[in-house]
Amino acid sequence: MAVEHVILNSNEISRALTRIAHEVLERNKGAKDIVLVGIRTGGVYLAQRLSRRIEKIEGDAPPVGVLDITLYRDDLDTRSATPALETTDIPFDMTDRRVVLVDDVLYTGRTIRAALDSLIDLGRPKEIQLAVLIDRGHRELPIRADYVGKNLPTAFDEKVLVLLEEAGEEDRVILKRAVRDA
Repeated sequence: MAVEHVILNSNEISRALTRIAHEVLERNKGAKDIVLVGIRTGGVYLAQRLSRRIEKIEGDAPPVGVLDITLYRDDLDTRSATPALETTDIPFDMTDRRVVLVDDVLYTGRTIRAALDSLIDLGRPKEIQLAVLIDRGHRELPIRADYVGKNLPTAFDEKVLVLLEEAGEEDRVILKRAVRDA
């Protein structure tokens, strides 16, 4: 049996993304030369939302790309099911641009490592920055986010679920804990 706690509701997710958008603009002195690349699937939805927020603030929406990291994962041989390959769609040149890589949850850092490898194969950005909605800790690689919606220290046996309306859910972040029988 599992117990679920809502960590962020729809309004809190919205506020976190607005704050991240302002932080991106402040650090980069505006939206010039910024592109957003979302890691499939949750990161894509968040990157699209960030682009819209930046447009409201700055008047200019940074382009959004979609990154599938399946072939760059380091756990392909340990997975029981054959992973489904999705499409990577980067409709812009990343050369000399500031890429803000966007994902929903930062955990061990292995997904981000795979994303970095994939991005470098696609071009040579001026800089790569990382934005995540949730940083739950437990890093296995020396990776940290530049922009974080919420730091959420977790136990190894807990799960963090980011549910978004673009995926047919009500916007919220849930922490699931396994309950042990006494």
